[in-house]
Amino acid sequence: MKSILVTGASSGIGAAVAERFLTEGWRVGLLARRADALEDVAKGHESAMVLPADVTDEAAVDAAFDQFASGGRLDVLFNNAGMFGPQGPIDEIPLEGWKQVVDVNLTGMFLCARAAFRVMRRQNPMGGRIINNGSISAHTPREGSTCYTTTKHGVSGLTKTLSLDGRAYDIACGQIDIGNARTDLVLGLEKTRAAQGLEPLPSMAVEDVAGAVLHMAQLPAEANVQSMMIMATKMPHIGRG
Repeated sequence: MKSILVTGASSGIGAAVAERFLTEGWRVGLLARRADALEDVAKGHESAMVLPADVTDEAAVDAAFDQFASGGRLDVLFNNAGMFGPQGPIDEIPLEGWKQVVDVNLTGMFLCARAAFRVMRRQNPMGGRIINNGSISAHTPREGSTCYTTTKHGVSGLTKTLSLDGRAYDIACGQIDIGNARTDLVLGLEKTRAAQGLEPLPSMAVEDVAGAVLHMAQLPAEANVQSMMIMATKMPHIGRG
C-alpha cells in the first residue's frame, strides 16, 4: 500500500487531498494542530493515522514523521500547511504578524521537508516524493499580501533546492501552485465581496486540486512534475490592464 503524509490535513485543501488519497486506498498520515478535526477526516478509514502536531515545533514534527514511518514506508509528503496572515500595505503589517507567517509557511515547510527527506533517504528501498504547496501568489500577488506572497516565493526556492539535492537519493520534489479553490477561506472571501456588492471570484472545486496532487503523487520514480499551476479558468491571472 502506497503512503502519503499530508500536513495541514484538518481542513481546506489538505483535508480534500487526504480524503481523496484515502478513497484511492493509500495509507495516509494526517498532520495538523487540531486532533479533533483530524479525527473527523480519518473517520471510517482504517488506513488513516492521526498525527497532531504544530509544523513550527521541531520536536513534534520529527516525532510525527517517525511515528508514521514506523508503520511502513513514506512514499509522498504533501507539504501543505500554511496561513495567509495579516493583510494591508507593508507599513500596516505588525512584525509579529510577519514572523508568524514566516514561521508557518517557511520554517514549517522546512521542518516537514527535512523530516521527510531524512526518512526517505534512509528507508529501503531509498527514495520518495515531496510535493510542496506553493501559490499562484508567487507569480501574481494580490494587493496587501506582503507576508503570504513573500513566503510563497521562498517555497519555490525550497522546491528547486530539494529537487536538486534529492537526485542522489531518488527523492523527487515538485510544486503545485493553486488559485481560488473553494475552501472555507475562499468562500469567506466570497461572502465579504457579496456584502460589498462586488462580483464573485472565479473559483474551482477543491476536489479538482486533490486530483491534481494525486496525479503528481502517482507518477513513477523516473518522472516528476516540477511545477504545476491549477487555477479557476477565468481568474484574471493571465493578461494585463
